[in-house]
Amino acid sequence: MNDTKITNTVVSHRTMGDSTADIHRTREIARAFANSLSPALGADVADTLVLVVSELVTNAVRHGGGRYTLELSAGPDAVSAAVSDPNPSPPREVTPDLNGGSGGFGWHMVHRLTDCVTITPGPGPGKTINALIARTPGHSTE
Repeated sequence: MNDTKITNTVVSHRTMGDSTADIHRTREIARAFANSLSPALGADVADTLVLVVSELVTNAVRHGGGRYTLELSAGPDAVSAAVSDPNPSPPREVTPDLNGGSGGFGWHMVHRLTDCVTITPGPGPGKTINALIARTPGHSTE
């Protein structure tokens, strides 16, 4: 399902996935969403949005129950990526594996690259992680 809505100054796009193949498609959707905005995002902010989306949907597939819903939105000051999955457990910070290649970098990266990350219950028994990124780097939207 893909659904794009424009309301006043807010643009939103919603998509769903349930496999690792969908992760690549979701990155492409995030890039297309970023490229469609007016005023345009700076290249660094667009790249950050794509990376954050990639990390959040990868974690949803790997640890969140195997399926996700992504909602992208943009307003005058920030862009947002909200990823919902059926697992109610919040992400765990783990020490990144520097030698074995088993990961542990994504959640730390999401926190470092975004201005605000929130986790809320739902929909249903799951959770939604919302990552907010200021349109102007270094300008907090909190």
